[in-house]
Amino acid sequence: MCCASCCSHLNPSHRNRRKPFDSMYEAHFGLQEAPFALTPNTRYFLRAPSHGDALELLLVALKEREGFIKISGEVGTGKTLLCRLLLNELEPIAHTAYIPNPQLTPDTLYEAVAEELGVDMSGCANVHQVLKAINEKLISHAMEQKPVVLVIDEAQAMPEETIEALRLLTNLETESVRLLQVVLFGQPELDVLLKKQSLRQLNQRITFHYRLTPLDRNSVAQYLRHRLSQAGYNGADLFAPGALRLITRASGGIPRLVNILAHKSMLAAWGRGDRLIERGHAIQAIRDTESVRVPGLIGRWL
Repeated sequence: MCCASCCSHLNPSHRNRRKPFDSMYEAHFGLQEAPFALTPNTRYFLRAPSHGDALELLLVALKEREGFIKISGEVGTGKTLLCRLLLNELEPIAHTAYIPNPQLTPDTLYEAVAEELGVDMSGCANVHQVLKAINEKLISHAMEQKPVVLVIDEAQAMPEETIEALRLLTNLETESVRLLQVVLFGQPELDVLLKKQSLRQLNQRITFHYRLTPLDRNSVAQYLRHRLSQAGYNGADLFAPGALRLITRASGGIPRLVNILAHKSMLAAWGRGDRLIERGHAIQAIRDTESVRVPGLIGRWL
């Protein structure tokens, strides 16, 4: 994605290139692929303090067979990437069910979980039979000594009645074994939602909660280096200290915004034929990105 202001600095030879627009600066910087794509890719996961701690907590809590675990964080802090990484980590040791869009009714939640677990619902005439089939599948997996983990992304979008249905689903257990563990990923609105009096029973079952925090300046620098390295870059630092400071401040350390600003800064540098991303390139990227335009921000820093 290119901004109008970035395009205005592209020289004629660059404008006439026939390479795909999204990858036009890759050869210029010695990259094999775009380093700052917004699509979650577990290969680009950086074990920065907050995100590394969150993953460690998840794995330890699940090993201890805790019932409910909650991970919350602002938009763009890397929840979905962490969610996918967790699913990859669990694949060899657990059965997993993944619900990426939980804006479901209780009945459709049960059906979605059943489908994810490979439950045969052909003989199920009603919800009760679906629940019975899920329970039988969970018991079967328990006999294999393999836990079952339900992972729900964007959990703040769940209707209250569906959250209550989820709590009832976790009541399926034997005397000695918890048959289903649940990991909730959501925005801070999830914390507010679960504090409602009507949902206190589920909230009390959440034994572990971790709040993802933004990256600090050192972590942003490490994050940029890591993503560039994963994309094939092996040279000196591409981002000058001045550009790094501005990107950190303007993004607030939110990984998604760091990606956007880094991409636009590199695009601006490529358009001018520069090999180093400097303060001016970052300024151009910030001015072109509405989501980082805090009142007075540009005037104070730039």
